[in-house]
Amino acid sequence: MAEREFTEKEVKDAVALALTELLEQAKTERGDLVVIGCSSSEIAGGVIGKSSVPEYAQAVYEGAVSVLEARGLFLAAQCCEHLNRSLIVERAYADAHGLCRVNVVPQVHAGGSFAACAYARMNSPCAVTHVRAQAGLDIGDTLIGMHLAPVAVPVRLSVRKVGCAHLVAARSRLPFVGGERAHYDDALR
Repeated sequence: MAEREFTEKEVKDAVALALTELLEQAKTERGDLVVIGCSSSEIAGGVIGKSSVPEYAQAVYEGAVSVLEARGLFLAAQCCEHLNRSLIVERAYADAHGLCRVNVVPQVHAGGSFAACAYARMNSPCAVTHVRAQAGLDIGDTLIGMHLAPVAVPVRLSVRKVGCAHLVAARSRLPFVGGERAHYDDALR
């Protein structure tokens, strides 16, 4: 387990700072989607999927939502591999984007603490199979890459860990086409 325990406030603040830094570079627009994968076990210093800490998952959710809501962005909370890494999103987002819904309610040990928390706290949650998010945080090596829009670009943050969990951030950008003579618009994602 962890060399020391982390307070829920430390976890919440780390996530809020990391997400703020990510969004400064991600060029997101109101209505865009941000995917977050979170292992509360890894935050606590354990092994992913083995020792869930719902309180840490709730702190991650609160830190993320405080930043996302202020910017008009939507959250996609990634479930664990037992649910094939499906995602929990607001039903309004799923319906507006024609996402493929599935019938599952994540639980702490079947979907993960973070997805279960998101399902309990969202206004009208639903589970979907895939998304194409514009940015994402991977807390504890949960493998969010499959849910990022192409082309995924790593983003270096001042926050390298949430608790004991390794943190990776990414944004997406439009693919460049046209070869060496082409010119690109840096204002686009």
